[in-house]
Amino acid sequence: MKAQKDIDVAFLPMNLPYTMTPEMVADAALGFKPKILYPYHTGSTEVSKLTELLSDHPEIEVRIRDMSFKR
Repeated sequence: MKAQKDIDVAFLPMNLPYTMTPEMVADAALGFKPKILYPYHTGSTEVSKLTELLSDHPEIEVRIRDMSFKR
């Protein structure tokens, strides 16, 4: 994954036990530096941890969507 170059938008799954931790997502993002990062499959994972981990890297814009179901 880290060998990827010139990525505009990346979607990375972030929720244990089946996908990555916030630390793993941050490490992957720092490896290929997408312009925009959308974490998904976040479940009960605290997504603010990811934004904290990438706060010193303004070149990566983390976008978090509220995916809760509303009627």
